[in-house]
Amino acid sequence: MTAELGAAGFGHGIVRHGVVAYRLVYRTIDPRGQATTASGLFVLPLNSARRLQVVSFAHGTGVDKSDAPSMQRGTFLSAPVIAHAAAGAAAVAPDYLGMGKGPGLHPWMDIGSETTASLDMLRAARTFAPRTGHVLQPRVMVTGFSQGASAALGLGRALQAGDDRWFRLGALAPVSGAYDFGGTELPALIEGRLDAKSSVVYAAYTLVAFNRLHHIYDDPGEVFRAPYDTTVEALFDGAHTGQQLMQGTPATLDELLTEHGHNLLAHPTGPLKAALRTTDAVCTDWTPTAPIRLYMAHGDEQAVTANTQFCHAVLRSKGVNAPVVDLGAVNYHGSRHLGSNVAATAAIVQWFSELRHP
Repeated sequence: MTAELGAAGFGHGIVRHGVVAYRLVYRTIDPRGQATTASGLFVLPLNSARRLQVVSFAHGTGVDKSDAPSMQRGTFLSAPVIAHAAAGAAAVAPDYLGMGKGPGLHPWMDIGSETTASLDMLRAARTFAPRTGHVLQPRVMVTGFSQGASAALGLGRALQAGDDRWFRLGALAPVSGAYDFGGTELPALIEGRLDAKSSVVYAAYTLVAFNRLHHIYDDPGEVFRAPYDTTVEALFDGAHTGQQLMQGTPATLDELLTEHGHNLLAHPTGPLKAALRTTDAVCTDWTPTAPIRLYMAHGDEQAVTANTQFCHAVLRSKGVNAPVVDLGAVNYHGSRHLGSNVAATAAIVQWFSELRHP
């Protein structure tokens, strides 16, 4: 287990147990409230106590259905889940709708369905756990990276509100999130303050994914320049790899976006503006009462750190002590954004362990 986590780039010092991993396929609902199914990863520590505290981890952005924790072993996507279990927790990670073994398309950055998929994953794990000889304790420690940072806050909000009769929020540790996606992240993307290629990918994903749920354009040609107006939407069908996405998109936003597409992201209006109000509410429309820390890496080239500063300021205005943990100049394959997930994992495992055993 130590070698497997190390090979994925994650630290060795957190391993206390071997682990056993399961893929759970469970019932949940889609963004319109219709019945569907989703999958997720459930990892348990071997030779551990019968009653286990739960850690829920929400993963970062992927485009292929296999870009999900339950589909990969000992990789960047699954390593944080495995790390928490190796430290003695019952760890769960939803794949989200349309990822892993879930049907249909993935509703990217849709906080509502990320929340219900995460909450129903916890319920599925609680139902399954007795088959392994374990019982899950009510208190849930919630964390997530990048896209998953907002998903983690959505789950924390639901747990605190009592949306489940068993589980309750124990602590929150989101990492490198775009918490103010419309007000902070999109302007940074449009103004060229982020990595150029990442900006192209996120701009395309924003327009395609939000259009599926909120109908922000009638024809791709309104927002995407030729030839991408005929190809970009298909790249986000869950069957294309990240490499294919990188190869199938241009190097700059000017090559990708029409003037209308550029203006829509720079100054959202109509259905997009309304949808972003919901996306951006993860820090603003509730007051966490559980311990919370916000993790980030300065110089993040994908999620501008002003997102974290925004969330911190909002929470502080509500009287919430939410320390910002700057992970420094961390790198993973040349990316500080990805490096923050690696560096934060060990720190969060330690913090959650301290909260379990003060």
